[in-house]
Amino acid sequence: MTAHRIIIDTDPGVDDALAIMLALASEQVEVQALISVAGNVTVEQTARNACRILELAGRTEIPVHAGCARPIGHTSVSASHIHGVTGMDGPDLPPPTMPIQTQHGVDYLVDALRTAPYGSLSLVMLGPMTNLAMALVKAPDIATRLRRVVAMGGAWSEGGNITPTAEFNFYADPEAADIVLRSDIPLTLLPLDVTHQCLTTPQRLARLRALPGRCAAAAVAMLERAGQFDLAKYGWAGAPLHDPCTIASLIAPDLFAGRRVNVTISLHDALTRGMSVVDWWGTTQRPANAMFMRQVDADGFYDLLTHHLARLP
Repeated sequence: MTAHRIIIDTDPGVDDALAIMLALASEQVEVQALISVAGNVTVEQTARNACRILELAGRTEIPVHAGCARPIGHTSVSASHIHGVTGMDGPDLPPPTMPIQTQHGVDYLVDALRTAPYGSLSLVMLGPMTNLAMALVKAPDIATRLRRVVAMGGAWSEGGNITPTAEFNFYADPEAADIVLRSDIPLTLLPLDVTHQCLTTPQRLARLRALPGRCAAAAVAMLERAGQFDLAKYGWAGAPLHDPCTIASLIAPDLFAGRRVNVTISLHDALTRGMSVVDWWGTTQRPANAMFMRQVDADGFYDLLTHHLARLP
């Protein structure tokens, strides 16, 4: 039985692609729509990539809306040096044929939340928070209609992965993250503290490679291509896998642990711009505004991912 009706806000992206596949494979998740955002690559490319994933999985009934083309407060950044010029380099996927919806992603998000019953619709965010921030500015009433927001973003003990202090999604649009964190919505963050524990080791990759189906084959090809950068950067036994942690936390919440804390975003200092300031010990006595996860059963996470990818075509 479906437990979660979600909209996925995404900038595919290799790990985005696996997160979307995981959601599509789960009986506990109903994906209502995908909204693209500028992040790993341009918003036009992320929209096309979202369509490519849906076509690969045979789920073209799910609409794709293109959202914001640039961040709120500064020049766009990208992660094409990791994900490749297409955002999903690795597999040989054909150009998408399904249409991108004409309604802007921000407008779609506002309409979807206003028409859904209160507390029935959740938002899973895999990229910069630009679309939600703009929706909250345009229609503040939607904050009370959301069931929850689950986002990959931020870091505390792990430092940053795009600057010494900032995680990529928050750095790509820190003003947007600041708006969301100040909005008093039910928010769960899956930060680098968690995702850096979810390493795609050769053994775990071999299990994925043994799966049947075109989706698993494409996932492995993307992971092998993008993982080369992280393996060289970190020197770990495997490359971290970020975005699927969001969907996994919905399907199997017992795999993750954290606590509700106050998280604020550094906006003005050049050295710390985009940094998530996590008050883990309650030093400031500011009210908690996010469930900040820091522990994960990594073996259980990969068991979940492997089981679900096996269900896809």
